[in-house]
Amino acid sequence: MVGRLTIGMLGLAALLAAVMAGAAPPGGETVRSTDQFQSGRDAFADPEKLPGAALYQQTCAGCHQGGVYKAPHRTWLEMMTPVMLFSAMNDGIMQPQAAHLSREQRQQIAEYLSRQKLDAFASEPKAKQCVGPAASFDLSRPAPPVGWGHDTSRFVPGDVAGLTAAQVPKLRLKWAFAFPNAMRARSQPAIGLGAVFVGSKDGTVYAFDLDTGCVRWTYKARAEVRTGIVVEATQTAPKLFFGDVMARAYALDAVTGRELWVTKVDDHSSATITGTPALFKDRLYVPVSSLEVTAAADPAYPCCTFRGAVAALDTVTGTQAWKSHTIPDEPTQKGTTSAGTPILAASGAPVWNSPAVDAARGVLYVGSGENYSSPADGNSDAIMAFDLKTGQRRWVRQTVSGDAWNVACMMGDNPNCPAERGPDLDYAASPILASLPGGGQVLLGGQKSGVVHGFDPESGAVRWSTRIGRGGVQGGVHFGMAAEGARLYVPIYDMANARDGSKPTEPPRPGLYAVDGATGKLIWSHPAEDVCNGREFCDPGITAAVTAMPGIVFAGHSDGWVRAYDGATGSIVWKYDTTEAVKAVNGVDAKGGSMSGPGPAIGDGHMVFNSGYGLYFKMPGNALLVFGVDGN
Repeated sequence: MVGRLTIGMLGLAALLAAVMAGAAPPGGETVRSTDQFQSGRDAFADPEKLPGAALYQQTCAGCHQGGVYKAPHRTWLEMMTPVMLFSAMNDGIMQPQAAHLSREQRQQIAEYLSRQKLDAFASEPKAKQCVGPAASFDLSRPAPPVGWGHDTSRFVPGDVAGLTAAQVPKLRLKWAFAFPNAMRARSQPAIGLGAVFVGSKDGTVYAFDLDTGCVRWTYKARAEVRTGIVVEATQTAPKLFFGDVMARAYALDAVTGRELWVTKVDDHSSATITGTPALFKDRLYVPVSSLEVTAAADPAYPCCTFRGAVAALDTVTGTQAWKSHTIPDEPTQKGTTSAGTPILAASGAPVWNSPAVDAARGVLYVGSGENYSSPADGNSDAIMAFDLKTGQRRWVRQTVSGDAWNVACMMGDNPNCPAERGPDLDYAASPILASLPGGGQVLLGGQKSGVVHGFDPESGAVRWSTRIGRGGVQGGVHFGMAAEGARLYVPIYDMANARDGSKPTEPPRPGLYAVDGATGKLIWSHPAEDVCNGREFCDPGITAAVTAMPGIVFAGHSDGWVRAYDGATGSIVWKYDTTEAVKAVNGVDAKGGSMSGPGPAIGDGHMVFNSGYGLYFKMPGNALLVFGVDGN
């Protein structure tokens, strides 16, 4: 028992992962079950009474709860499917350690950690394989260099979109795919070569025929693929790139799905890749974040040793050209907690977002998150610029100082909470380099504080700052803004009840807003209508990235609706409820939920997006949805 929270060992990592994203019990209530934080998993009345609980403690806990630096922390194990865990023990990397266990015991551990039953995965709906012309990639239609991985503005030109603003109201569902046994879908799709490329919760990367939804090939990554898929904009042997939640970067042949290389970019046990890698010429720039912030909820855990980073990899071989950390120096001991646990600092400042490339200046821009331990330093909650060729830091501009926070801070008197106690106001969204009408450029950054900033890209000096949302742990700008020229579209989440124990004095301001990138002045605002009507895990705000095309901006809301807004006025011109079940091409129902992380992909006259995010108090779902004009 820590403070007012009582949780079992199984609940710890899942609870912590939830709180990392802003979840915490409302009003300081006692947490009885991790079902309060996650949805869509099998229910176990008392997981600690399962036979796998004792087996895990005897066989696995010594390594996976901080005992071995490179061993994936339990946090990650609990986010995997039972199939992944079972396979790792049967014939994968954990086979030697599990050799003394029976098949039944391995299954029990896998079910205990994942809180899902293995037999539920035995009859996974299979994707229909393409035959005939649908099986062929069209190299005359290369993937355009738009969206994360190419351009963080998330603007799709008209000739690439293949849609006009006048056609958007005519969008109709063309086909859907139900990700097998999934409760979340958080990989940004990519359109190109007459195909849709997307990752999934169970680590499968799919190449679908854009027109019919049949599958041209699949590839099984080692863990969940949360990042977007980045496809080379070439007609000659295009490659595609992505990262998994275990901090591995991948390259595949885009036409065959053949693995070209896999590179582990960080050995820390809590390291992960959440932001989509950025592709520029012969380099892949991979952002590194972590969930060590969750491990700190254990009062005996020495917090913390992770530092955010960007790694530059050779696109042909996967070898590392350089790696730069957001915090230059390794953490050192600064003292001990009241429980006698070492305090290591400075730490944290993870890079959650996809880097922005400035080719003219030879610079890479990223945003950082909070420090994990005290004292906070000058590298958290900042926009940073690194040299593209060498990784040398050009400049750093911190906009919120003194932000040190980890999960212990929401657990009453847990001694691992830093003295600063937050407020956890990351730059989770990618910076955007925008051109101004009168000449020149501005670097745009949106923060969980609810404030948007305009920076000088040369020096990082702040030109203007505008408060749009109330902000907070579950507020402000989350995964991504979009820019149409100098017009910046700003999605605001602002949960009414952030479940972090705070009592805000200002009302939330969820919705979509447009800002003049040159001055920071508000152009229009469209507060989100609350259509949840008390539905569990439903919120009206926008945590997912938005995507723009000429005259239109698309936004997937946490209430399960995707809406198209008029770019000039903010009025809604089209909307679709993804929570309504539809028959998928793999023969089962596809049903969406909250949208968080990726936003719509637009190209070749289609609009494609994922729906479902069964984590962190959001509605689960398993849907990939593809729209065309009148369904064509």
